[in-house]
Amino acid sequence: MNLTDCRYRFKMIMIGYNNVGKSCMLRRYTKGRYPERMCCTIGVDFCNHILEVEPGVRVNLQIFDTAGHESFWCVICSSIPQSDGCLLVFDLGNRESFDYIKQRHTDVSNTVQPDTVLFVLVGHKCDRKEQEVNQYEVEEFASELGAPYIEASAKTGHNVAEAFELLTRRIYQGYLSGEVRLHERWGKIHKNKPAENHK
Repeated sequence: MNLTDCRYRFKMIMIGYNNVGKSCMLRRYTKGRYPERMCCTIGVDFCNHILEVEPGVRVNLQIFDTAGHESFWCVICSSIPQSDGCLLVFDLGNRESFDYIKQRHTDVSNTVQPDTVLFVLVGHKCDRKEQEVNQYEVEEFASELGAPYIEASAKTGHNVAEAFELLTRRIYQGYLSGEVRLHERWGKIHKNKPAENHK
């Protein structure tokens, strides 16, 4: 498959505290492997991935991986208005990372108004035994957001693809239902036009 086979282009952004494993999740999803060493993201990184959301309907995912350092937040903010979906990623073993995404959810929602960004909450590093975040409060927060919650591990591969695909299908269903609008000019969701027939 290549990008010309895609009917839609969705843009999604990954938001989370420093060292929660966003880049490792993305590498696992797009490359199928876990990187033993990973450099910290500087500002915003980006990659494409193709997913078939239903038979014959392929989507070009434009995934923005963001830095967790506070100093890059202004840079990250420039990518948020062009996003249809957001993965809010926290480390189950790091309480501070959970508190961080609570605030960032509000920031993202305020930045895109009056438009809509759909969320999926991801508890990462679920393979570790030491956990500082109570499952009940995570599920309560997810309920407040009206967003699905999923636990994943880039190290084992558990639920990594499922997290990205869950968000992609939320965007797709949101578009079909009218919850998410089609923005042709600046790419909130871009529907690739079929190639013209040349005679």
